[in-house]
Amino acid sequence: MHHCYHRVLGLLLFLLAATPMAVATESDDTNRPLDQYIRLTRDADDRPLALETAVVRFQAADGQDDQLRIDLIGAIHIADQSYFAELNRLFRKYDVVLYELVAPEEDNVPVPGRNPGGAIGGMQVGMKSVLDLAFQLDEIDYTAENFIHADLTPQEFARAMRDRNESFAGMFFRIMGRSMSEQAKEPFGAGDIRLLAAMFAPDRAHRMKLIMAEQFAEMEDQLDIFDGPDGSTIVTDRNTKALEVLRRKMAAGHKRIAIFYGAGHLADFQRRLQAEFGMKHTGTDWVSAWSLVDPND
Repeated sequence: MHHCYHRVLGLLLFLLAATPMAVATESDDTNRPLDQYIRLTRDADDRPLALETAVVRFQAADGQDDQLRIDLIGAIHIADQSYFAELNRLFRKYDVVLYELVAPEEDNVPVPGRNPGGAIGGMQVGMKSVLDLAFQLDEIDYTAENFIHADLTPQEFARAMRDRNESFAGMFFRIMGRSMSEQAKEPFGAGDIRLLAAMFAPDRAHRMKLIMAEQFAEMEDQLDIFDGPDGSTIVTDRNTKALEVLRRKMAAGHKRIAIFYGAGHLADFQRRLQAEFGMKHTGTDWVSAWSLVDPND
């Protein structure tokens, strides 16, 4: 079973991450979901360049409100400082930015430097140090006037998990089960050996970033592991809350709106914007979250 540990770690970090810029742009006016919202770019010699997240643009499909723009901005929660600086710059062009954070309504503005608490927060802070990256809650300006909380409270989150008969332990064992089923692809534990070697290498942060970036790029479509017949708390219910806030902001007359959520949420958001809001995908920009260029080159 030890051969699948690096896969378990990779998927856990993707959920936690679950978040020079804008290096590529593509347009597509179809309503097909995108293939990916996180990508790993490489140079002509197949050397990794960057791990990037998507900014996915939408407008009204029927053309009745050609001023309305809704952008899905995917986040990796631990990333280069330059990534968060670019996002802060992008956020200024929106009327409102709807952001994720499971927090009480009376205390939902993150304070830089405050320990987020809990096992998930502890892992995020720990991995920030190991990978020599910055933490989203320390770098994003949540005090901006256009920032609007659009997520469940802890009480709502707990109630939704209880109603769905979900638990964090159950999530972990699902991850373990999926990872074990993929062991056959790597019978000799090469990934584990790479991870162990990286942990003790002089350039530990860079080598571990390369391994984790590959895991993220491969695992983006695996959040369905948590879905039951009616979705999941971690994605479906939190997205539902965000879209409720979106409807209120649209009704209030806001035209330039961003939804800033972990990249793992974007596929569900895209489907629902198209099906429930009559929006069409008009293009995608990419923002570099992790530079993967070898600093010694």
